Amino acid sequence: MATHTRRTLGHCGSRTRAVTFATDTSDQASTVETTLTRLLPPADTAPARLHEAMRYAVLGGGKRIRARLVYAAGRTLGLPGERLESVAAAVEFIHAYSLIHDDLPAMDDDELRRGRPTAHLAFDEATAILAGDALQTLAFGVIINDPRLKDQPGIRAALIATLAHACGSRGMIGGQVLDMTSEGRDIGLEELEHVHTLKTGALLRASVIMAADHRPDLATEQRDALDLFARKIGLAFQVRDDVLDIESDTATLGKTQGADIAHEKATYPALLGLDAARDYAERLYVEALDALAPFGERAEPLRAIAAEIVRRDH
Repeated sequence: MATHTRRTLGHCGSRTRAVTFATDTSDQASTVETTLTRLLPPADTAPARLHEAMRYAVLGGGKRIRARLVYAAGRTLGLPGERLESVAAAVEFIHAYSLIHDDLPAMDDDELRRGRPTAHLAFDEATAILAGDALQTLAFGVIINDPRLKDQPGIRAALIATLAHACGSRGMIGGQVLDMTSEGRDIGLEELEHVHTLKTGALLRASVIMAADHRPDLATEQRDALDLFARKIGLAFQVRDDVLDIESDTATLGKTQGADIAHEKATYPALLGLDAARDYAERLYVEALDALAPFGERAEPLRAIAAEIVRRDH
């Protein structure tokens, strides 16, 4: 572990600079919140109950890590933030839709999300399902209707393709199916990583890659480096989630602590042990930082979010 710590500090530079970039990316969350509020249908527009449920699910808190990854990757590539507004909103809409459906009685049957009743309890099951469906279509709509992409059909098509792949049967939805079918079974590390590369990692990866889609001239080596970073930090995110399900509490998590154990889910602590799972998250984090070496200091925003992912308490 000491070796990991030294390498981590070597990548992140001084503590002051790391804190500065962490503050920058956290401040970005308020910008994201404003954008999401504006792009969601007004709550008093018919059908009002559906739109209320959509706003409830999206605007009920959250760390906005996926949207902030979009902006951080864009900054690494020298892109102005306003060009990434629709993409940042789109990944958050997809994420919110996935949480609504994940919490449904037919899936994880959870009662708490972000410290509040889940959408199907705050409204009703049918409304929750339809709100999730509507958020998915809204995600694609904001990209299609982004006036900044009007004269860039190639970039717009690339963005839609990346997002569609990330949330389809070979991405997030497929991962959810594999996660459910793994409950109560003994599976190995390779299979577990495959599940979470799809279920959790696919949208986190897309958040980074969709920034790269704005740079069709980007060198293959740089795109591959961003892809590797996103894959490693996506896995680290899930490993940390699994650890927190054991060592944190419901009030801190904002969702039911111990839910993975109750559902007999395959998790990294169950497979590796709690200490080894923590070490594994740290190793994935270091590998993610290594991938960013070609970008030098320009990648500090991505490094700051990576550190937040593996150090978070909820």
